[in-house]
Amino acid sequence: MRKVAYYAGCLASLSAKELDSSTRALAPQLDLELLEMPHATCTGAGDIHEAKPDFYLHLNARVLVQAEQMGVDTIMTICNVCTLNLRQANLRLQEDPAVLERVNKHLNMAGVESYHGTVNVEHFLWLVTTGDRYEKLKQVAGGRLKGMKIAPFYGCQILRPSKILGFEDPDSPQSLERIIAACGGEAIDYPAKLKCCGFPIVLAREEVALNEVTQPLSQAKERGADMIVTPCPLCHLSLDAWQGKAEKQAGVKFDMPTLHVSQLIALAAGIGGSELKFERHMTPVGKKITEAVVR
Repeated sequence: MRKVAYYAGCLASLSAKELDSSTRALAPQLDLELLEMPHATCTGAGDIHEAKPDFYLHLNARVLVQAEQMGVDTIMTICNVCTLNLRQANLRLQEDPAVLERVNKHLNMAGVESYHGTVNVEHFLWLVTTGDRYEKLKQVAGGRLKGMKIAPFYGCQILRPSKILGFEDPDSPQSLERIIAACGGEAIDYPAKLKCCGFPIVLAREEVALNEVTQPLSQAKERGADMIVTPCPLCHLSLDAWQGKAEKQAGVKFDMPTLHVSQLIALAAGIGGSELKFERHMTPVGKKITEAVVR
């Protein structure tokens, strides 16, 4: 079992609890031991980073040092935005000794231990699609979702900027496709899988944001997808909860269920519905998906 500090983030702890429960249920089957981070706070999304960049740096350093004090070398995230924020702050702290010294001085004044830059931040998606753990994933998923056409939706903040994220080619990623293949599904290719879901601007420019989310929904539907799968709870929120508004604006009925990546793998692995919590989705998942597993 590989021990990782588990950073669930805000959404998985609140409005996307199905992401947290499916991740927790799945992790032991993939030889991951999730260690709690009870004192971790929000990474600040993009708002604090833009409004108060130095406060954002301290906020994320406080999260990073908690993992370091736990004696692990990896924080596992399940959100694109959390991944970008933590990795961006970590890179700054690791590359600039003067900044690290200043931030540590302030952490110490607040009663927090110094950070030594020894922690890495990895999204769940990255941890399970490489090396021995991908072989374990294939064994656990067992190709049981045969016949299902699944549209991957990456979202933008797990791919770009590639200097900070750097896991795969931002113009031609394959991690979600590898997971879909391990589950036995057919990955649907379409241009909008790499685009933004519209979440960052929905409150300021709702019409524009809905146009953004309409693109993956319509393209996935045109290509015959049974569902969309995403590694980001914010993208899931856009594709699932805003789908009704997008339908009204576009004048098209999408009926496109959207699953978190951990839900997809857990479904193939035969994990029970109490952990998957499909009833929490705004767009019904439907029997075709819930009964898709071939025993």
